Amino acid sequence: ILIYLFNFKIILGKNGVPVAENFQLEQSTIPDTVQEGQVRVKTLYLSVDPYMRCRMNEDTGSDYLLPWQLSEAADGGGVGVVEESKHNNFAKGDFVTSFNWPWQTVAILDGSLLQKLVPQLVDGRLSFFLGAAGLTGLTALLGIKEKGHVSAGANQTMVVSGAAGACGSLAGQIGRLEGCSRVVGIAGTDEKCSILVSEMGFDAAINYRKGNVAEQLQELCPGGVDVYFDNVGGDISDAVINQMNQNSHIILCGQISQYNKDVPYPTPLPPEVEKIQKERNITRERFLVLNYMDKQEASVLQLCQWIREGKLKVRETVVEGLENIGAAFQSMMNGGNIGKQIVSVSK
Repeated sequence: ILIYLFNFKIILGKNGVPVAENFQLEQSTIPDTVQEGQVRVKTLYLSVDPYMRCRMNEDTGSDYLLPWQLSEAADGGGVGVVEESKHNNFAKGDFVTSFNWPWQTVAILDGSLLQKLVPQLVDGRLSFFLGAAGLTGLTALLGIKEKGHVSAGANQTMVVSGAAGACGSLAGQIGRLEGCSRVVGIAGTDEKCSILVSEMGFDAAINYRKGNVAEQLQELCPGGVDVYFDNVGGDISDAVINQMNQNSHIILCGQISQYNKDVPYPTPLPPEVEKIQKERNITRERFLVLNYMDKQEASVLQLCQWIREGKLKVRETVVEGLENIGAAFQSMMNGGNIGKQIVSVSK
């Protein structure tokens, strides 16, 4: 089997930009025998996500994320098929997923770590369970429901940063489905902005690399901003917060612009921006989807229904081959993806 190993440690407290060379591919073997309670799986799809940057430090800054260990297989969201099972919940041919799937072509896993999938829910597009019908979609939906305070008919304007990424592209659409009257995205290329408007129903999109973001927000959000789905932090978020209304809400999903810096998470706001937040009573609370897993089943069913009905458009950027997962991770961290970044390991 092929195993992708994390072989480079970023020294605690140092800034650093991840590159493909932080990983290496090795050939190895796994035991011939599957023990009771275990399942042998073939990997079909793997996910690379911004949060994984935190796992490249000894201190991840989070109590629910463990650091990757040197010379051991990296792991993350994965989907595969059962080849052999000695666990009562799974049989050969079942499709399964896990949040801690090792980056290798074949693995023997504890069956308690796996969830069985129903391919029909996504018309057989199994990779969707790593994105729109998985934790990414749950983060967008539950973030809006739990922290966005969106109310149909309230004439609310939502802004989404990182809007062409895996979570942002869904969040804007879900904000509309939940009742926002206007949705504006912020992305990094003209192509991404065009896709947000033409395919995903955003009212407008701002290329933050062109022109003044604050001026464009004023023009595109004349009534101010009521809900901000924040994926990036930094200067872009500061500009959005300046445009936010009294008693508005920030959904603090991610801060990708800050992940390569030695700063705490969530990143503190500059004093002048923090003053605006407090004076306008803008809520800004860290959102962690794992705290809402009691709502997982119903929420996944809702996401799948929207996908099948065509109400939720799904984009993926797919890279073929486990040997390219390091490059895919690096590209995703640099904004090279549109929608969810997926690595197709085997068919």
